[in-house]
Amino acid sequence: MNIIHPIIVLLFLLQSCTNNGQLNHITKLPQKLKENSGIVTYSDSTAWFIEDNGNSDNIYKTDFKGNIIQQLDIKGGKNGDWEDLTKDINGNLYIGDFGNNANERKDLVIYKLSNPELEKGNKIRVKKIAFSYPEQSEFPPRRGELIFDAEAFFHYDEHLYLFTKNRANPFTGETYIYKIPDQKGIFKAKLIGKIKLGTDWDTSRVTSADISPDRNTIVLLSYGKLWIITDFSGDNFSAGTLKKIDLGVRTQLESVCFMNEHTLLLSDELRDQTGGNLYSYSLN
Repeated sequence: MNIIHPIIVLLFLLQSCTNNGQLNHITKLPQKLKENSGIVTYSDSTAWFIEDNGNSDNIYKTDFKGNIIQQLDIKGGKNGDWEDLTKDINGNLYIGDFGNNANERKDLVIYKLSNPELEKGNKIRVKKIAFSYPEQSEFPPRRGELIFDAEAFFHYDEHLYLFTKNRANPFTGETYIYKIPDQKGIFKAKLIGKIKLGTDWDTSRVTSADISPDRNTIVLLSYGKLWIITDFSGDNFSAGTLKKIDLGVRTQLESVCFMNEHTLLLSDELRDQTGGNLYSYSLN
C-alpha cells in the first residue's frame, strides 16, 4: 500500500483551497517611481507613470527593463494628490488629481493632456476638468460618510468614471461610481451607482481601474484583489456581472491598465522593502 506523506497532502489542500491569480513579474521599477500611483500604456514595451502626493509634477515613460526613458513636465497643473492615469480612444491622457484621504479637499481636478507619445519637447500643457461631489456638504464629513476619496478612474464614451475609495467607519465595503464630462470646465460629478466589494478594509477598497480597449470589460484593483465587471449595458456598470480574483499578494498595488484585450499591467508602491514592481496579468 502506498503511503502519502502528510506534508504533501497539506500542500495539496492549501493549493486547492486558494483561488489566487498569477502576477508575472516584468521588472523592478526605478527608485524614482517608488510611490507610483497610476499607469497607462500605448505600446507593448513601455508604460507611463505618475506619483502621488508630495512628488513632482511630472509624468514618466519607462521601458520594461525598469529604465525611465522620457520625462515630461506638466505645465498648468500641480500634484495635489495624483492617484490614477487613463487615456481615451484618441490617445489623450488624463491625470486624476482627486486623492482625498481626509475628505476635505475643495480643489479636486482631472488634468487632460494630448498624447504624450507625440510630444517632442520636455513639457506638456494641460486642460483642467474641475469637479465636486454634490452629495458632500461637510469638509470633512462625519466618519460614517467618508466616501469622497478616489484613486481610480477610466474614460468611456466622452466621460470619465470615478470609483471611490471608501474610508467610512463603520466600513460598508462599497465603491461609489461618479460620472464627469471629459471636457475642460467645472462640473458636479453625477452619482450613477455603487458596488459592494467586500467587508475587509485592506482588500475591498479600490486603488485603480481601467476598461478594456473593446469597452466590454472593467477591472478594479485593490491591495491584493482584482474585480472584473462584464455584461453591463451602457454605463450601468453596477448591474454587470462581478467576478473577484485574489492575486495572492498583499503589497500596495496602486495601478492597473489594459495592455491589450486580455493582458493587464499592474504596479505597486515600494513599502518596507516590498513592492516597487511592474507586473503583467493574463485575464485568460
